[in-house]
Amino acid sequence: MSKRSWLIVTIALLLGLLGGFVWGNNKSSTKTETSTKRLKISVITHAGPGDTFWDIVRKGSEAAAKHDNVDLQFVSDPDGSRQAQLVQQAIDAKVDGIAVTLSKADAMKDVVVKAQKAGIPVVAINGGVDLAKELGITFIGQEDYNAGKAVGEKLKAMGIQNPICIIHEQGNVGLEARCQAIIDVLPNTKRLYVPGTDMTQTKSQITAELQTQTDADAIVGTGAQYSVTAQKVVDELGKTKQITVGSFDLSSEVTQEIIDGKVAFTVDQQPYLQGYQAVDALWLNKNGLFKLGGGQPVATGPAIITKADAATVLQYAKDGIR
Repeated sequence: MSKRSWLIVTIALLLGLLGGFVWGNNKSSTKTETSTKRLKISVITHAGPGDTFWDIVRKGSEAAAKHDNVDLQFVSDPDGSRQAQLVQQAIDAKVDGIAVTLSKADAMKDVVVKAQKAGIPVVAINGGVDLAKELGITFIGQEDYNAGKAVGEKLKAMGIQNPICIIHEQGNVGLEARCQAIIDVLPNTKRLYVPGTDMTQTKSQITAELQTQTDADAIVGTGAQYSVTAQKVVDELGKTKQITVGSFDLSSEVTQEIIDGKVAFTVDQQPYLQGYQAVDALWLNKNGLFKLGGGQPVATGPAIITKADAATVLQYAKDGIR
């Protein structure tokens, strides 16, 4: 074999050894990244039966749990006292972290303090930013008063004077804040309380309200499915030219109705991010004492979605992540 041939063979062998060394290091690194202790994390919300908003939050939590090697428990109860019991059960089970909604602030405060005293990291999601600030825990979501103010300003710019704001869950501080902000911008705004877990009764009450409030020129649901129901009522009453429909939150159905011109806008708070970041934040805290947002509220909204941009998010909404 010529000297040139030996040189080529020698170089090839060296490159092969170097490649094996690099790939070996990559494999070792990958093994390290996935061999952290499997954590038990509970996500505890105030979701009611049939509220599809929370399906998106759950998907986000499940995606983060899969990524972070987390044993996830996702449970809910719309009753504040029973939700607090779920938190107590998580404390008793000595979970590694708790993500909780604080929309029923009075019912949740004491048990969250118990979790903190037990040394369990807690983050708040979706609702209850004021209590989260008071207790010094990270809040992930949108500040509902700010979201409501954005809606109020949007309606005012459209020339609306007498809107109706639907609240589908009494005692929910976030929904109350949304409607109060609209009232602060448009003082003639009226609240309409409906039983959010009973869509037949909800539709009946919306119908009765729109028949009674003859000067109403807009109706806004504090959740996407309630706005869609309101739009159907407006259509059935033949008031589509008189009454503008707006919404909070995103779904494939409300997105399509925005595209079709039946709903004027919605406010997206990106619930998938709330679920994902909650689990991720707790994992990071247990694996480095990281504190997402430096302890300040981490905003996932509000972002107003109109016909101009609804088409770009429709497929993601159909996939159940927007």
